[in-house]
Amino acid sequence: MKATKPLLMLIEDDPQFRLLLTTTLENQDFSVLAVDRGREGLTLARSRQPGLLILDLGLPDIDGQEVIRRLRLWTELPIIVLSARNQESDITQALDNGADDYLTKPFGTAELISRINALLRRVAKVPGGAQEAFQVGELKIELTKRRVFVAEQEIHLTPIEFNLLSVLVRNAGFVSTHRQLLEKVWGPSYVEHSHYLRIYMGQLRHKIEANPARPRYLLTEAGVGYRLCAEEK
Repeated sequence: MKATKPLLMLIEDDPQFRLLLTTTLENQDFSVLAVDRGREGLTLARSRQPGLLILDLGLPDIDGQEVIRRLRLWTELPIIVLSARNQESDITQALDNGADDYLTKPFGTAELISRINALLRRVAKVPGGAQEAFQVGELKIELTKRRVFVAEQEIHLTPIEFNLLSVLVRNAGFVSTHRQLLEKVWGPSYVEHSHYLRIYMGQLRHKIEANPARPRYLLTEAGVGYRLCAEEK
């Protein structure tokens, strides 16, 4: 029996780009539901339940940032933003609103397909959000046992260091913004205390990285946040 093609929703108002992207995704064996308005996309997201949403921010009826906010009131649907807006503030706002990933136009088709597949794998792998262990290269993190190893040698972390690392693990391969990390590790009242994050990230790198000045695992996304490398290059 042939497997059902994953259904992707595309909200993009540029007709030529929408057609090009739809054709590209269908050639990659996805089903695509393409619309040009944010409100229509919100309605169809409820009725059709797509596996992933690809969203432009500059829509003619409502801003894409508002689409993300409204979706996050009721669904954890994976969202990839495709936008010509390349300012750090736009990227950070989209991620803080609940987008999972962000690509600036122009972008490579192979890169988009890679990001889509990575998000779909993450959803399929952890349907309930539970994950016992994570490993990349010589770094191994046992989440349930709260243990960390580098090259099979156990590394001692403080409770806050481990909590910070565990948030990055659960979003491995994707950017976690400064605000998201501060809120999840320290709480909502600490979202403006970015110096906490710099201090503890520095401590984590000194314990985990062979060369903290050139990190292999704990990567900085300048002006936006941090990302835990999900696979060896």
